Amino acid sequence: MQRPKVLLLAALLAAAATPALEQTVGAPSGSGTRATPIPDFSGIWWHPSLPGIEPLASGPTSLTNRTRRPDGASDYNQLVGDYTNPILQPWAAEVVKKHGELSIAGVSYPNPANQCWPEPGPFIYKNFGLQILQQPHQITLLYEQDHEVRRVRMNQPHPARVTPSWYGDSVGHYEGDTLVIDTVGIRTDRPYAMLDLYGTPYTKALHVVERYRLLDYEAAKEGLERDEKENFRPPGANIDIDRNYRGKHLQVHFTVEDEGVFTTPWSATITFRRGSTEWPETACAENPQVYYDKDTEVPTADKPDF
Repeated sequence: MQRPKVLLLAALLAAAATPALEQTVGAPSGSGTRATPIPDFSGIWWHPSLPGIEPLASGPTSLTNRTRRPDGASDYNQLVGDYTNPILQPWAAEVVKKHGELSIAGVSYPNPANQCWPEPGPFIYKNFGLQILQQPHQITLLYEQDHEVRRVRMNQPHPARVTPSWYGDSVGHYEGDTLVIDTVGIRTDRPYAMLDLYGTPYTKALHVVERYRLLDYEAAKEGLERDEKENFRPPGANIDIDRNYRGKHLQVHFTVEDEGVFTTPWSATITFRRGSTEWPETACAENPQVYYDKDTEVPTADKPDF
């Protein structure tokens, strides 16, 4: 993978986002309530853990891995989603179970990440890096793998008829210190349509609501501990993370609804911290195996594409 430094580009993009910081969430005229400044979510955030999602301590929440490492964390070499999780309808549980059987058999089944396809939410949380650009009319979310980009229209409704797209139609607004993003219309007629690395399916009814908040370390600690318990950081993750960082953290609390797949809405979190300010550029190669390993051959075509 090539990871050229693009600090100048990142700085220019960040500068373009600064007008958003001059905004406030206004209070009704004469209410006596002061306007709330919009928090500054901009910049680069890191969550270098796999599979990535932080299941909640209680209530309907995301799938966990049934196979564990000696330290108790998820074994990323065998992705066996907990198909007994009551959030799954029976048919969806069977889909997850079959993916797990393939993984136990040593088969790296294709998914959006290893096949270089756009990743739907919440699958896209698998990415280690998130860069947020804030503007009054739009929030732009950049992910560090394979040039993934989501654009969120601010203070606008969904259209009456949503045209399905790779990342869906996302609209946002501020609720005090929280950025709320509502997404519908994620394409289902696509290869490898799954919500997570366990192969959990979704339908046209998929609805994802994300709530972004800046937290002090003490408030973010609980999410970080759930991350440590469930996920692990690959030893080869080339990201400069300060484990002693005690500044503001970014936590995304998201809720997933899909009456075609799940028995109930469920929620989980992703907790980001500051780290490296270098923004990598990652080239993706279509290969169901480990395409970034030096001992794995990148597939080649029998004839030129053009």
